[in-house]
Amino acid sequence: MSMLRNRNFLLMFLGRVVTNIGDSLYAVAAMWLVSELGGSTFYTGVAGFLTIIPRFIQFFSGPIIDRVNIRSLLIYTQLIQAVLLLLIPIAHYMGFLNVGLVLIVSPILSTFNMFVYPAQMSSLPQFVEDRNLSKANSMFTFANQGIETGCNALAGILLVTIGATSIYLLDSVMFMMSTLLFAMIKVSRVQHLKSSGEGPNNLIELVKKYGSELTEGIQILFNKTVSRLLFGIILINLVGGATFVVLPQFSKGYGGAEIYGLLLMAQALGSLLGALSAPYLRLESIGMGKIYALAFMLSGLLWTLSVFCPYPWLMIIVYGLAWFPGGVTNILINTYLQKGIPTNLLGRVFSAAYSLSGIAMPIGSLIGGIVGQMVDGKEVIGWSGFVVILVGIYWMLDYKTRSLPNAQSVTDKAFIS
Repeated sequence: MSMLRNRNFLLMFLGRVVTNIGDSLYAVAAMWLVSELGGSTFYTGVAGFLTIIPRFIQFFSGPIIDRVNIRSLLIYTQLIQAVLLLLIPIAHYMGFLNVGLVLIVSPILSTFNMFVYPAQMSSLPQFVEDRNLSKANSMFTFANQGIETGCNALAGILLVTIGATSIYLLDSVMFMMSTLLFAMIKVSRVQHLKSSGEGPNNLIELVKKYGSELTEGIQILFNKTVSRLLFGIILINLVGGATFVVLPQFSKGYGGAEIYGLLLMAQALGSLLGALSAPYLRLESIGMGKIYALAFMLSGLLWTLSVFCPYPWLMIIVYGLAWFPGGVTNILINTYLQKGIPTNLLGRVFSAAYSLSGIAMPIGSLIGGIVGQMVDGKEVIGWSGFVVILVGIYWMLDYKTRSLPNAQSVTDKAFIS
């Protein structure tokens, strides 16, 4: 509560909450609108691909964020998104809305949004004391995941009551509100770099240095010890992308937009509960390979079983539970890497891990969209779950993966070899 009395932190936090609400509602509305206008999973696959691809810009946003006024960056990114969102309801009311316009607007919105979160994180130390930084970060993370959970369900209700285009209008208002909140923040320019490093030539050198550090992180992840985990995670993200883009079609078989929103809510809630439960499950003494194998065999089993449930409410519960193990492993692997990798290499390793695992999602979205044209969405989701089961079984049978040390005994020898 003491941090909420900090004016700058409160404005930043409220701005983040409003932005998260807009992002969550938009994500659901955009995918549903593409499904309705395009009438095919091919278009939802393309939409998923175009929406996810801009995430990679986040890796290259650091030098830009370090060199601009954070307050101005937050204001302009929110304002531009608010204007872009208005294009959809305007096109709808004037009678020229089509799937192409939605597909063009989606990646542009995602691109501008990629700057917001790292900009906020980099500015927190300016107005939060060091001893409160972990609490501040936790509040941002919990707010993000909690809002996503609630808004996914709310979006389903709004799709039924006011329609997808009206959600775009509502989102535009939300981004206008976040613009005003960020405008009231008093933040000086962040000077992480020396004043002599502000020229364009130095920026090029920074990008080159980033490339070499990312390569070093990739080399660590591809060592003989943990590379099998990485390849499995890439494959799981691939089928996760395929599942995501056929969910609108799948939901229509159970009722429609409200089921779609509830499925996304269950997915977010399952991941959130897994992340919150991880510290209390006392898994630190179990080998990381065994944890991953068991977790994703269970996840894949529930993932597959969800499409065979006869009742919508049961299907939603089982599908949500399928994401619980992933929430647990996400927390455990972060601790594992932080303990096993030298501190000076952590940034580049985390960047490489995010980049490599994330590559599979847009590819999976395209594959899911194409396959969804030929078979029912139920089959895509069911086979995706079966692939996850196979990955878990492989990890359990593979000696090197099964022999990975636990979080208590891991050392840099597991990564630097």
